Amino acid sequence: MSPTYKTRTQMVMDNLRARILRGDFPAGAPLRQDAIAKELAVSRIPVREALMQLEAQGLVKFEPHRGAVVTQLDSGSVAELFYLRALLEADTLFHAVDLMTEETFVNAQAILDQFDAALESGTRVEHWAQLNHSFHATLYQAANRPQAMELIAQINLSCDRYVRFELLFAQGGIDKAEREHAELLALCRARRKHEAAVLLKQHIQAAGLSIGQILSRGQPG
Repeated sequence: MSPTYKTRTQMVMDNLRARILRGDFPAGAPLRQDAIAKELAVSRIPVREALMQLEAQGLVKFEPHRGAVVTQLDSGSVAELFYLRALLEADTLFHAVDLMTEETFVNAQAILDQFDAALESGTRVEHWAQLNHSFHATLYQAANRPQAMELIAQINLSCDRYVRFELLFAQGGIDKAEREHAELLALCRARRKHEAAVLLKQHIQAAGLSIGQILSRGQPG
């Protein structure tokens, strides 16, 4: 696969993923390969490759006689994804705490300082979600577990749409998350890894429960 081809595939995937996460393509919407290829001035090959990658992230599925469509938000998927996140991320953080440096804490605090500005921006949900990923990854990085980080990144790609959904519909969810982020960083600074791991697990599980409850009430997905 040539570098040009990979670049075009990535460009198409990033474009479609952002539009699905923003809700430009709602759940159940068809993704016509010909139309997308024409709009983005590429051939159908990178479009199909991008759609297959989005399928692996849980954002797209291929249906008989319809082709690619945007997936519905599913409460069953939420439960499993956030259960896996809680297990893997709490364990990775536990092994990271003793290896964290002052640079880790400074970088994590710098991200926390950006959260309020993100909420005031025009694309508040998108920016907040990106900062959320960056904050967690900054803490985990010290564990020096590249395979765990790769799995965490993959699971988070599948969770991203649900996280943004919660930000839109959960009452008080953002304030609670920010308080817990600050508390989590304080525990890491104090090298209280057991408490940090427990808090992180509860933090992730609570987010999954909140999303499941919103979906069960029939909020749009």
